[in-house]
Amino acid sequence: MEDVERLLKSTVEELDKLLNAKNVLAEPIEKDGAVVYPIVSYGFGFGAGGNTGGKSGTSGGTGAGGGIKPLGAIIIDAEGARVEGVHGAASEMIGMLGEAASKAIDKAANAATRSEGSKS
Repeated sequence: MEDVERLLKSTVEELDKLLNAKNVLAEPIEKDGAVVYPIVSYGFGFGAGGNTGGKSGTSGGTGAGGGIKPLGAIIIDAEGARVEGVHGAASEMIGMLGEAASKAIDKAANAATRSEGSKS
């Protein structure tokens, strides 16, 4: 069961690194007296399981997926505050980044599972 806990911890750490608005849209931007705060929607799910004993010994596995969707930005400047939505090519590019993050999570989980399997 210790192996499953290690796999789960590794998966959660990777999700934390990848599904972070700052990694996709950057820190709030300040320029010429204006501040832009990105607004995103993101989510993820993961699961883990394992088995000890039996004919096959100890086994475990994890799985995860997630996504990030840009919604817009809050812009605060001399004229006040306003919300602007994200449209067109920028939102498509961010969508592709979310898909790449999901694939990277799957790859990391599979590598960790293979690594743990070779230790048994």
